[in-house]
This record gives sequence, C-alpha cells and structure tokens, in this order.
Amino acid sequence: MKKTTKMLATSLLVAVGLAACGSNSSSSTNAANRLTMTTFGELTTLDSADYDDVPSSDMMGQIFEGLYRVAANNKVELGMAAQEPKVSEDGLVYTFTLRDAKWSDGSPVKAQDFVFTYRKLVNPQEGHVAQSADVFKNAKKIRSGELPVEELGVKALDDKTLEITLENPAPYLPKLLTGSRFLPQSEAVAKKLGDQYGSNVSNVVVNGPFKLEGWTGSELTWKLVKNADYWDASNVALNEVTVNVSKEVATSVQLFDSKQVQYTTISDQFVDQYKSQPTFHAQPKATMGYMSFNTLKPTTANQHFRRAIAMAYDKQALTNNVLKDGSIPSTGLIPKSFATNEATGKDFVDESGDFLKFDVQEAQKEWELAKKELGVSEATVTLLTSDTGTSKLVGEYLQAQIQKNLPGVTFKLQPVPLKNRLELQRASDFDIFYGTWAPDYQDPLNFLEQYITGGGINFAKYSNPEYDKAVDAVKSTYATQPENRWNQMLAAEKVIMNDAVVAPIYQASQSYLLAENVKGFEVLPFGRTVNLRQASVQ
Repeated sequence: MKKTTKMLATSLLVAVGLAACGSNSSSSTNAANRLTMTTFGELTTLDSADYDDVPSSDMMGQIFEGLYRVAANNKVELGMAAQEPKVSEDGLVYTFTLRDAKWSDGSPVKAQDFVFTYRKLVNPQEGHVAQSADVFKNAKKIRSGELPVEELGVKALDDKTLEITLENPAPYLPKLLTGSRFLPQSEAVAKKLGDQYGSNVSNVVVNGPFKLEGWTGSELTWKLVKNADYWDASNVALNEVTVNVSKEVATSVQLFDSKQVQYTTISDQFVDQYKSQPTFHAQPKATMGYMSFNTLKPTTANQHFRRAIAMAYDKQALTNNVLKDGSIPSTGLIPKSFATNEATGKDFVDESGDFLKFDVQEAQKEWELAKKELGVSEATVTLLTSDTGTSKLVGEYLQAQIQKNLPGVTFKLQPVPLKNRLELQRASDFDIFYGTWAPDYQDPLNFLEQYITGGGINFAKYSNPEYDKAVDAVKSTYATQPENRWNQMLAAEKVIMNDAVVAPIYQASQSYLLAENVKGFEVLPFGRTVNLRQASVQ
C-alpha cells in the first residue's frame, strides 16, 4: 500500500509543481534546513493593502515585518520597533524608534515607509480602504473623502522616529500592528511601480525573514528563501521553503505520506484516518466559515430570504460528517473562546446567544414571507465558492440541504479559482458567496468593523445606519469604558445577525500533518495561518 501511495504521489508532483529538493526523506536536505509545504489557494497579490485571502496573507507574513511581530505561542514582540514606544498619558500618542533594518534592495527601512503604507490603507483613491486603520486619528474622515490623507495621525519625525496618534485609546494596538494589513511597503518602490506593486516578486522589496522567489503572478509553486538582510537573520534557521498549491486534500495527504511535503492541512475523512498518528495536530482557530449575500441583487436583498437561507442547513451535521476536522457550528459573527467579558468571565458567544441556528420550520416561515414580498413562488440563486476540495464539499452540502429544506429554491454552485472568486466579489458579480475569514487581532471589533458601510470584507454592500452607529460607538464613545464597550459590541452583533447579511456556518479548527523532524513550526489561532520564522528541520 505504501509503495502504491508513493508512486501515485510521485506522479502528482508534475500536477502541483512540487520540487523534490523539499523532501523530508533526504538527510542532506535536513542539514540544509529546507522545508516543503502546501497551501490551499493561489497567491493573489503581495500588496499588503490589497489582499482578501489567507494564502496571500500567509506569505506576506513571512516576507514582511511590521512594528511588532508574532513570537512563540502567538505572543507579540517588537519587530521593526527597536524598543517599546513612548505613550502619552491620555493613551493617544505613540512614539516609536525604528531599529536599523534594510529592505531587500539594500535601502534602509524608514519611518516614512510606515507613513506611506498607513496612508495607503485609508486612501479612497486606492480603491480598497481598510476600516481597521480607523484606529488612527482622522482615518475614518479620510476614508470618506472628508479630509486629505496628509491629515492621518501618522508622522515621520525623522527617518527613525514614527509618531502615531490614535482616534481613541486602543490597548489592542500591538496585536493590530502585527496584522498583514499593517506590514510596511517601501515608499520608493511602491510609488515607482504604482498599480503593479506586489503583482509579482520582481515588483516588491521585502524586510522580513524570507524573500519570495518564482512567482510571476500565476504560478502554483514558489519558494521562500532566507533573507540575509533581515535584522534577525541569525535566528532564522530555514534556508528555503517550497510552497505548493494543493487544492485537493487527498492529493496533499498522498504527498505527505510519500515524504514529498512536510506540512499540509487535512480535513473530512482524513482526520479520522490520521488523528492517532504522531504527525497529526489540531489547532482551534478564530477563522469563520460563512456565506454572504449581495444586497444589490433583488432576491438576496430581501431580509427574509437571507434569514431563510441562513437557517436552512444543519451545521452540526456539516462539522461532524463532512469537515470532520474539529470545526464547530457557528450561529453568530464572533467565534467562541476569542473574547471574554472581564467583569463576568463569560465568553462573548455565551452572552450573545444563538442568532441563526438550524431551524427548518423557522427557515420555511421566512421563505414564505420572502415569497410574498418578492411576489414569486420560487427563486434561483447561485453560490460562488473557490474550487478547492473543502470549498466544493461545503458548497455541495449547502446545496443539498437548502434545496431539501426550502422547496422552490434552486441553489446552484459556481466553483472558481480563489483569485477569480475574489475578483467577482469585488465586482459585486455574485448572488451569494461562501468563504472564510480570520481576524487580524483579538477583539470582537475586528469582526464587527468589517461590515460597516464600506467595510473591509463588506462585499455584500450592506449599509445600515444603526449598525454603523453602534460600531462607531465601540471605537469612540465607549473606547475607555470596558463594560459599556462590551455591551455595545453585543448590541452591534445583534443588529447584523438580525439583518442576516452574513450567514454563519462554522468556526474552523485547523487539522494538519507535520513531519516529526520539523520543529518550531507554528500554526496560529487567528490572523495568518503559519509562522515560519522560528521553524527548523532536524
């Protein structure tokens, strides 16, 4: 059996572009500290201001470094910042001193690079603003076009001194600044390249532990190579990481078994097959699987139709019988074990309750109301998904459940490559899409702020003044009032869940296989999936 598996996996190398030098069976490879791993989707960009997908975020996290970086056990420590910042008494002004660090073209990393990057995040002319940057003073007004980007509360006092002024106190700032969205860009390079910045490895310079090679914009294989100019290069063990896109779990497992890859994620029946093996691991995640509805389309603009869809599928059966990877059903926007009420010690999810749980009777009542309001007796909608194995499995399950439990609803599927799915989402060219999203920092606000008018992943084009006002109060009025802030976040979630613009499905658990001779390889509970800086092959 092992021989057959190895032969099959070897033949699959051509299909997924694997490099044999990454095999964990070679002692010379181990001595050279080379690793081979899989990822589930294509790279879409290396522009930290312009990504919407986990694979791109994962890779950017290895080749760039922000003011802070992720350390062992998901702790936050200083990155480009040479020392802890000076903070004003009112908690609004942070003054950072940058360490001596270089971009991969040899030029110094400057405070001006951070100013440029953070301004880019809020500039409406860039076309993809990040509401998570609203923590900076004037960011929201700049995003809405009321103020010029020069008014952002970020200044370079000199080449090595960066001053950040906040809109309101934000004790979560260090965690936020480790996120991929806040990774710096070389101002000189990004300005020179314009829209082409980050479109391939030739159109970017980096300041992190690794440099990326072999990606011109469409490859399914690329490499991370140790960056000799990284300020902490002496503590980076891996010399090379080969990354391969593998969309089918069966393929990934076969490649791992034949020692062609040393890390890969798994799901469905393979969890049962491998969970007793020493190479099996599971990491609970704050990543949420969900559907989102296009509010610009007549059918999916109807609240009752959205609520009908959101309650028409058995989430427990999906996680138990289809995913089988430790994922759990979700009925709200915020994941479990992510935020705790300091006053009561209770989990956010326990205090918020179940919003859109599986309930066929209620789903059918909502469908009847939708039919009356829409003036129809039946409806046809299409679910947009990526073409990975897990996405297709989830899509097929949802299709079967919804068509069974909502007679008159035809639920079509449109699986496409991840890059195309993201393009269609941005263009509002979909009825409903299924995807996953992981937060950048550990606060319910990071989920809530995504769906304000113009929010980061608000491809639904959802806009509710009541919701916007509630989220704004979390950021401003109640920023320094923990109890009121907590209650306001609960209230905000209630609004969006009632509107059902997001249909929660599950909270992910990352099950994966890792070769026993790989040490220090971390799979993170939120934000990026992996941290390779401390990994080594022995």
